[in-house]
Amino acid sequence: MPHAPSDVSQVLLPFGGLVGREVDLDAFLQTLMDRIAITLQADRGTLWLLDPARRELFSRAAHLPEVSQIRVKLGQGVAGTVAEAGHAINVPDPRGEQRFFADIDRMTGYRTTSLLAVPLRDTDGALYGVLQVLNRRGADRFTDDDTARLTAIASQVSTALQSTSLYQELQRAKDQPQVPVGYFFNRIIGESPQLQAIYRLVRKAAPTDATVLLRGESGSGKELFARAVHVNGPRRDQPFIKVDCAALPATLIENELFGHERGAFTGADHRMPGKFEAASGGTVFIDEIGELPLPVQGKLLRVIQDREFERVGGTQAVKVDVRIVAATHRDLARMVAEGRFREDLYYRIKVVEVVLPPLRERGAEDIERLAHHFVGAVARRHRLSPPRLSAAALERLKRYRWPGNVRELENCIESAVVLCEGEILEEHLPLPNVDRAAAVPAATHDGPPARAEASLLPLAEVERRHILRVLEAVKGNRTAASRVLEIGRNTLARKLKEYGLADEPS
Repeated sequence: MPHAPSDVSQVLLPFGGLVGREVDLDAFLQTLMDRIAITLQADRGTLWLLDPARRELFSRAAHLPEVSQIRVKLGQGVAGTVAEAGHAINVPDPRGEQRFFADIDRMTGYRTTSLLAVPLRDTDGALYGVLQVLNRRGADRFTDDDTARLTAIASQVSTALQSTSLYQELQRAKDQPQVPVGYFFNRIIGESPQLQAIYRLVRKAAPTDATVLLRGESGSGKELFARAVHVNGPRRDQPFIKVDCAALPATLIENELFGHERGAFTGADHRMPGKFEAASGGTVFIDEIGELPLPVQGKLLRVIQDREFERVGGTQAVKVDVRIVAATHRDLARMVAEGRFREDLYYRIKVVEVVLPPLRERGAEDIERLAHHFVGAVARRHRLSPPRLSAAALERLKRYRWPGNVRELENCIESAVVLCEGEILEEHLPLPNVDRAAAVPAATHDGPPARAEASLLPLAEVERRHILRVLEAVKGNRTAASRVLEIGRNTLARKLKEYGLADEPS
């Protein structure tokens, strides 16, 4: 068999820093198909993936300006035959070829004169897609060398795809064929109009160095979107460093961000760089920036304006080149009005503001997509057979208000997967019964349904009530409550102290 030319190794080279991370898959795959078509001197290329729910191939990335997507049954057309038979097919002339599916040409108005398709297999040898090129330029047909070349490229493409969330979704669909393959953006699952608008905003902001402020409730996906901003921008190959201001005592935040000089305080026996120096050239993600003490806010403002700072105990300015992405669940505008957050810093960090919707506002379809995804992911993580999600359990998930958002849903599904026996029933879901009455707004006799109580309260009061409700649900166990709320136990203790509740062991 002819050997693949050495230029095959160059097909994925420009993408080495992207695969396996939260890249924009649509852009990555389309650019990949462009490279493959150029390498094979083909006019067009198509990446087909297997949808086990329908036993079909669907075009995931293709040169198809005429239509958005094409689907073929297994065994239908050349691509469907490759998927069914599991070997490469080279069609030098489709006229009179029984395996050629002419309806696609009639649909698109394109004329296929030659075609080459090879299978995509994972590391276990399982076929999950087909790589196809059309119409060899400058020649009548694709050669045996072209078949060897495309087969070698398919191996590289498969290695790249197995590092992405798209492959994880295909695996989930294999385990749960009753659920169609879903949509992914940077490992974020969801197709609601709110998320689609955010995807567009991230695509615009990411290629710049603009400071981004992510606002949303705890568990709504702020860190995932922060990573999406980073890896879709020019700093993707540089560090992404996270600082969680809510998890650190106020006295340590400055040292964590800016580092210290030797002798700056008792025990400082050597110079220690901070997160900004560690992230040089990359991105610093400042989570819960609303918890940043006022003196540290001033130093952060200097970093944004002048790209320099001084270490704790130091007098020499340190130059730094970083992008800043911040996140908070707090109402910063209100904090500015109350004198608890610097106004000049507020306007500096919200150059691009992204408001993430809570899970309950994303609609039942996104909840269902996430639930099925987590069932498959959790089962693989715990080496279990994926259980079936019963209709009653799914309806319960859709009715629930999800105060802890996506993280709460994931934890709920993990508990149910571990405890159920083959099927997740409603009783396997660790959800409070009080939600049943709260899911539907109460109606009054004198007018329209009353607004949810939380919509008439300040954000801080909503947070207080939610924390106390979680504590009640876990019977006062503060360690368990910290896990549900995704905050440190010290942070929970500090918040309870603010509410006038003394800390107590649990």
